[in-house]
Amino acid sequence: MSAAMTRLFNDPADFTEEALAGFVQLHADLVQAVPGGVVRATETPPGKVAVVIGGGSGHYPAFCGVVGDGFADGAVVGNIFTSPATSDAISVAKAADGGGGVLFSFGNYAGDVMNFGLAQQRLRAEGIDTRTVLVTDDIASAGRDEVHKRRGIAGDFVVFKIAGAAAEEGYDLDGVERVAIAANDRTRTLGVAFAGCTIPGQDEPLFQVPAGRMAVGLGIHGEPGIAEEPQPTADELAERLVSAVLAEAPQDGGRVGVILNGLGTTKYEELFVVWRSVAPRLADAGFEVVAPEVGELVTSLDMAGCSLTVVFLDEELERLWTAPATTPAFRRGSTAASGSAQRRRPEDAASAADDDGVPDASDASKAVAGTVTRALGAIAEAMREHESELARLDSVAGDGDHGRGMVRGSHAGVEAAEAARDAGAGSATVLRRAGDAWGASAGGTSGVLWGAALAAAGDRLGDEAEIGSADVVEAVAAGIAAVRELGKAEPGDKTMLDAMVPFADALTAEAEQKSLPDAWSAATDAAEQAAQGTAELSPRIGRARPLAHKSVGTPDPGAVSFGLAMRAVGQVISGEHEESA
Repeated sequence: MSAAMTRLFNDPADFTEEALAGFVQLHADLVQAVPGGVVRATETPPGKVAVVIGGGSGHYPAFCGVVGDGFADGAVVGNIFTSPATSDAISVAKAADGGGGVLFSFGNYAGDVMNFGLAQQRLRAEGIDTRTVLVTDDIASAGRDEVHKRRGIAGDFVVFKIAGAAAEEGYDLDGVERVAIAANDRTRTLGVAFAGCTIPGQDEPLFQVPAGRMAVGLGIHGEPGIAEEPQPTADELAERLVSAVLAEAPQDGGRVGVILNGLGTTKYEELFVVWRSVAPRLADAGFEVVAPEVGELVTSLDMAGCSLTVVFLDEELERLWTAPATTPAFRRGSTAASGSAQRRRPEDAASAADDDGVPDASDASKAVAGTVTRALGAIAEAMREHESELARLDSVAGDGDHGRGMVRGSHAGVEAAEAARDAGAGSATVLRRAGDAWGASAGGTSGVLWGAALAAAGDRLGDEAEIGSADVVEAVAAGIAAVRELGKAEPGDKTMLDAMVPFADALTAEAEQKSLPDAWSAATDAAEQAAQGTAELSPRIGRARPLAHKSVGTPDPGAVSFGLAMRAVGQVISGEHEESA
């Protein structure tokens, strides 16, 4: 058992919701809960740009802890180390919007990019101008020639702070976007870890660091480092961090904002010891430190380690970096009291969706909706049975949350499908609502992709037409095409598509000669074989990409879970075929 772990919780599945509830109670003078996260307790002034940040939980005080004057207007809150859902991002953005547009900013992770990207599209369609700035400060996660592939870690804090200060000064949306991009372009971070973090309810950390060693280039979602080195002294660590970050300095000398960030377990006193060596090394390199921060700002649950972030300032960025802010977890200077700021009225948290009415459907489509619902139930049971296995596969080069995400998503999908079926919905409506619920509950990359696949399959089937084997084959193809388009992945990238595409190809070929149950079984064999074959691949996208060497030898968890899901669906199809024979 890990010596350092999260011990205080009730049901681990409720940890995020209960932590957020306690946070909002404690800081009711500054923040207010809305569906999907929190916003400032005061209304956004008319015309002001709303800066909305977010990501998975487990990083406090990022993200909800920096909502307040001079910083963020709202934070979207996902489950532990899991991207928040598209619907959550939309909800928080609408609550924070004051008519000046919305700037989304978050770390460059696939799930966040997909969910916030879909939210941006939908907000723009409703007339809310929305922009996105990804944070890409982690120098260990990609080379200088692939900066766009880098992850966002403690540099999140820098970009969020500068964007928030600009919005507070009255910059328009173009201006806030411009300075956020500039801040990201001039921010660099390197992190190290001495021990992995443990998700609530788990007995073991997501990764182990051998005694006397440190992991270099870790992520903040429980991903292990990309390399291991002997554990240094504090002075040696300061030299290691400073030299690595300054190697990418855009100029010789100048003024810099600096963060020495604790990741959750490293004590403040330890950080102070390291800082006493960081500061003179920066000075020796010709850099003058402006408003440094030493402490926990972007954590990773109980991870033992730290990171060094440097933002290379110009006159404008320095003014925004040093501007006052008042938030639950971070205060700098004194923000002007605004007598005109009105506290938000408690909002009705009930969903605006019309859950009672469903579109008309034919009897044939209603019958298929029943089969779809049973198939989703079978998927949910399979995910529950294999949750630990999927978590283990994901923890090799990721954050270990795939099993939990699949369980949460599939069970939410079943509940939504059952409700729609009982209301008389057809197959398309059942699949769409299951997809929306799956994506909203699971979050992360797999959640949004499964949600998109189910919705696209439903759109192909419709609620009125007779549905035959050829329609099912085409619906599967439509769902996989949606995943391909949204995820921007291709076969060979070591993702769920490596099992999906062989499944669709085999299903199409086999259905021309066999019954649907037999074709489905053959296609599932192909998918499961392809999923196991991903063990030999090196990931080219996603969180596992920076740790490609660790991933080789282990199958992709998304591909494995897809194979398990298709096997479960096949058993339902086969059983219903036998009953009707």
